[in-house]
Amino acid sequence: MAKRPKPVQQMTEAQFEAIFPAGDEDACKRYLVARRWPNGVYCPRCGAVKVFPVGSMPFKWQCYACAPDQGYRFSHIAGTIFENTNKPLRQWFKVVHLMLTSKKGISALQIKRHMGFGSYETAWGMCHKIRAALVEPETKLGGIVEVDETFIGGKAINKHGKRSGVAGGAAGKTPIIGAVQRKGNVVTRVLAKVTKESAQSFVREVVSNKVSLLATDQSNVYRSLSGYPHQTVDHHRGEYVVGAVHTNTIEGFWSIFKRGIVGSFHKVSAKYMPLYVAEFQFRYNNRFNADIFGTAIEGC
Repeated sequence: MAKRPKPVQQMTEAQFEAIFPAGDEDACKRYLVARRWPNGVYCPRCGAVKVFPVGSMPFKWQCYACAPDQGYRFSHIAGTIFENTNKPLRQWFKVVHLMLTSKKGISALQIKRHMGFGSYETAWGMCHKIRAALVEPETKLGGIVEVDETFIGGKAINKHGKRSGVAGGAAGKTPIIGAVQRKGNVVTRVLAKVTKESAQSFVREVVSNKVSLLATDQSNVYRSLSGYPHQTVDHHRGEYVVGAVHTNTIEGFWSIFKRGIVGSFHKVSAKYMPLYVAEFQFRYNNRFNADIFGTAIEGC
């Protein structure tokens, strides 16, 4: 049996407090500038590298390339999710840290309680902006890749006022398809409906045709999928592992995601499902990244 990789130590609460001391907003500003512009500040509007710091206003710069007459003045938060906010940067950083260190997610209501915000809407809005910043570009997966779909939502028979009389099945649930590279990254996508066309289109977009193995279950949507070394397991017959062929890795990701939905969020609408999936995908893909916090801030 293969050894499980050692867990990577993320930034602890004590380390966060040491790096960003209470009341030291400038420490957060310096960190953001260093992560956002590691090779030097440039204009977020036109990309010009020749910018001039405003002497009387720290963390502000002037660009004359895109505004020759009076110059374009910008700050460290221009073009980020922190722009036009009335919350200190340290509070934003704290919320990011809480979200990244919670394996199964943390609800906006819990964020409100922990941070002492005056309204649930404030915490909810901050969390969604952070989730949007965590959205990663889709990449081609190689090696051994597993593909599977899942459905999020309660049973239709239990929905008050909307009962269909059907005890189980996918009716009324939000379908999500995912592909994971063994010991690598996962790519997920929320679908309107799981069809042969949508499933196979997803596979061709995110899975390289040079993979050594593409493993799925025996769902009809993957039949006639050509151009891949495709093998399946039949769950209906109690078949879960046949040599290297299994979908246990992607099902493990679905397990974490579903436990988060049930245990932390309780209910997620289809409208915002892509943001929640992006959050769990980011945490999974950066599970071996000791600087996951810095990576998240770069994307903000």
